[in-house]
This record gives sequence, structure tokens and C-alpha cells, in this order.
Amino acid sequence: MGETKRIELFKVYMSRHIGDPLGKTLFSGYIGQGQQVDAFEVELMKFLDREYLLTTCSGTAALDLALHLCGVGPGDEVVTTPITCTATNGVIVRRGARPVWADVEHYTGNIDSWDVAKKITPRTKAIMTVDWGGRPCNYEHLRAIASGIPIIEDAAHAFGADGLGGDYICFSFQAIKHLTTVDGGAIITPRNQYKRAKLLRWYGLDRESSSDFRCSQDITEVGYKYHMNDVCASIGRANLKDISDILQRHRENATFFWEQLKDYQSNDMSLPTPCEASSWWLYTLQVRNRTDFVQHMKDCGVVTSQVHARNDKHTGFCFPNGPLSGVDHFDAHQINIPVGWWLDRQDRDKIVGAVKSWCDGRKS
Repeated sequence: MGETKRIELFKVYMSRHIGDPLGKTLFSGYIGQGQQVDAFEVELMKFLDREYLLTTCSGTAALDLALHLCGVGPGDEVVTTPITCTATNGVIVRRGARPVWADVEHYTGNIDSWDVAKKITPRTKAIMTVDWGGRPCNYEHLRAIASGIPIIEDAAHAFGADGLGGDYICFSFQAIKHLTTVDGGAIITPRNQYKRAKLLRWYGLDRESSSDFRCSQDITEVGYKYHMNDVCASIGRANLKDISDILQRHRENATFFWEQLKDYQSNDMSLPTPCEASSWWLYTLQVRNRTDFVQHMKDCGVVTSQVHARNDKHTGFCFPNGPLSGVDHFDAHQINIPVGWWLDRQDRDKIVGAVKSWCDGRKS
């Protein structure tokens, strides 16, 4: 007998039509930031219906650039969430600033806007949010309590979600995201910061200058090597053609899980509430006995993971500032099951069957 098919939590999406455009770029004699990057940015702005977008070499670079644009430096504070990838808060620490941990909603994992209000001080230079699993945070309330403090939105999970509301919106196009360029990212800036961001992305130099020798320009503000290249942009352009279908399949799978499992909710297992705005990069259950659940799902051939652990428990992120009951609850119970574009009907039925059998076992 052959091995049972294992249902993966993540897969890399690559368009079947990527070969020709990528090959043309690779053998064009130019693979740096050029026409493919320019075209990709135009296509992203059209898809997202946003202006003032710039691609970057990574989502982390986009976050760091946003912090720079907000003037975050040594001694400043950034109110942020510990429920995220360490990339979110690593850029804060490396700037010599202090992450001030806000609590999260225990039922979504998103930053608790009411707790953010309590954590703002005269030293607060920015607020960092994360749209956990693709579900946007409560930006209406966050903007009201921010009172002009810029909101940097880590939308790495939320490409294609509705209701993104940060002043700076940062995307990741890393390998397993909805849209991948192998690695890369993008940042949407306020209108008045766009030109500055464009210079800072490439050392502080104007790539559109008519000068044959760009380095002859005077650098008034030292920048970074944060630009995307034409190879990554070519991959991104090909994959972007399929992004609507990818997002639709994630959303359909999330709807299927809700309809099939909503009656199985109990003190032992709860589902994420339906959210039309979410891009559903993750489908996060909360279970009472996570170790047992993970083993059960593994035995059934379904990969699960917490994906990210709370950052504030790492030695490098030890900046204690009080109790976080929502973080405690969410971190102790959250676990993610596959929800992606690669699932077929048989996969979905197998996942649902595995969850139901675990719930039934808890009752016996």
C-alpha cells in the first residue's frame, strides 16, 4: 500500500505560464530594478486600487522603511503586538526603539485597540498592527485613538483583504504568501511620503535622474538597498494574473469549514468567526488540548501549526510592560489547519472529518 497523502499547511504557488516571461528577463541582459519592476508596481496599484505603492526586496524591508519614514529611532516607543512573525518587531528593536506590547483580542489574535489606547505615551512614535490570518484589525477605532500617531500595518497575511486601514501598509511576497515573487514585498505610503520613500529605497538616489552617472547626485538622506529586481517582478507579474482565483479559493475553503464545523464548537474547540473581508491566509482554530489535537491531525495526515509564537517570550524581545491576558489565551490555544488554494474537495472532507473525530473523541 502506498503512503497516505499528507495535506500540507502551506504550498508555493507558481503560475504555469511563468517560464516565457521569466526566461526573457533572465536572458535580457538586465535583471536589476527596471521595466519589470515598474510594470509590476502599476499592476499592483490597479489590483489593490491604491496609489503610492513601491515594491521592496522583502516585507521586512517594507516595515523598516515605514519606521524610518515615521522617524522611529533610539529611545522611541512603538505600540505593537507580540502575536506575529518576529520580523514585525525585529525592525523596531534594531532601530533602538522599544516595542510596547499591546494585548490582542483572544478570539481573533488581532491587536486590541482599547489596550492600544492605554499604551500610548508621549514617547510613542508609531503603532504597529498585524492582520492575523488575513482578517483586518479594527482600523476605524485605531485611527480614532491614534490621534495622528502613524499606524504601520503589517499586512503580510492580508494581501487582497478588504478594509486595510494603516497609514503605511506593508505586504510580504515571500514564498508561501497568497502572492509570491520568491521573496519580496511592497509598501503603500501616504502621498506626502511617496517620493521620499522612493529615494530611500535605493540609497537615497533618484533612479529616474537623466544623469548617466547617478552617483554624482547629492544624497540628502541616506537610504537603503531595499528595491525589488526584475527577476522577482517577472515572477510576481505572472502570479498576479491568478491572484483573484487564489483568494477566492481561500475564502471558499474558509466558508466550507465554518458550515461543516460550526455545530462542533464547544469548550474544547472554537472556529474563527466568518469574515468577508479576510483573505484567509490562515484558518485559526482555538483548542483546549493543543498537543493532543496536533497529534490527532498528524495521525490523520493533516499538517497543523501555530505558525508564529508570541514574540515577547524571546530573550531578544524581553521588554515587559504588564499582563496580556488576550495574548496568553490566544497563544496557548491557537492552531492552524490548511485553508489554501491547493485543497480539493477530498482534502477538505478529510480535514473536516479529522476535526470532527477529534471533537467526538473529547465527548466520549
